[in-house]
Amino acid sequence: MSSSGRERRVIFLGVAALLGGIVLLWTLYLIRDVLLVLYVSGLLAIGFSPIVRRFQHGFGRREWARLPRWAAILVLYLGLLVVVGLAFAVVLPPFVRQARALWLDLPRYVDQAQGALVRAGILSEQWTSADLISHLPNPGFAVAQVLGALQSAAGIAGTIVTVVILPYYLLLEADALGSTCLKLFARDRRPQVARVMESMTVKVGAWLGGQLLLALIIGVSAAIGLYLLGVPYFYVFAVIAAFGELVPVVGPILAAIPAVLVAFLVSVQTGVFVTAYFALQQFLENQFIVPRVMEKQVGVSAVTVIVALLIGTQLLGITGALLAIPTAAIVQVLAQEYLERE
Repeated sequence: MSSSGRERRVIFLGVAALLGGIVLLWTLYLIRDVLLVLYVSGLLAIGFSPIVRRFQHGFGRREWARLPRWAAILVLYLGLLVVVGLAFAVVLPPFVRQARALWLDLPRYVDQAQGALVRAGILSEQWTSADLISHLPNPGFAVAQVLGALQSAAGIAGTIVTVVILPYYLLLEADALGSTCLKLFARDRRPQVARVMESMTVKVGAWLGGQLLLALIIGVSAAIGLYLLGVPYFYVFAVIAAFGELVPVVGPILAAIPAVLVAFLVSVQTGVFVTAYFALQQFLENQFIVPRVMEKQVGVSAVTVIVALLIGTQLLGITGALLAIPTAAIVQVLAQEYLERE
């Protein structure tokens, strides 16, 4: 082949590779939501893997305690179902009781809030329920909004169901997937890759435990603080704070707003104290609790946790903040392995 022919072939291959790369990146962008669901499901499967392995291999040297993999995964899911059921059995009755009382008192709190805003000159007059109904949008627009909200809720519910079910099948096929992944590497590199995968599994599992521990700490401390400060329906607000802790950065702030508003309706002094309490709780959480818990559980330094949260929030918002720490743990394992090899 002449030199000009080789040049044309190189140019053709370069253009084809460029166009193929653009198509691939565009395809990945279009399915970014699917990739995110797969990533979250993969993290959950990796996090549950040590527990499944413990059930599968048994406890101690008792042969009878060993289970086949499908039975170990089933025991895990049944155990999670029992734990969630017990938690709801303990939390739900007082939560429903206080939530019902809060709903009955809500009109009074709304009137108090409007009165305070009128006295402060922010509102010109108080609105009654009839005024609010008269300012509602026309029925057609309202129906469209409701249908849109229902469609979004159905999409979120479908995503949640997928994230719950997909880890089961990933765990079930974990051995086959791991073997396939190892075959992508040279034979002499496979033990090293297997060691890296094992380290990732341990760290992501520790991250799941750390998240649950953080939610428990914040929920219990919020319940104690709000009870001592005399805030009504403290149980409801403590449960909201615990769930808000599962969403890093913005979750705790949004979860504190209802308690602060009700506290100000009790009295200005109570509102100031509750605001100060949540501010102190968030300061201690961000500066000490989250870094220390994640450093102890996951083995990621406090600086790495803070930087990962900042980067994750900047890239993907709340979702990025939620996935920042396990992703940082995985990157840390890869970086350590690379540095040790070099």
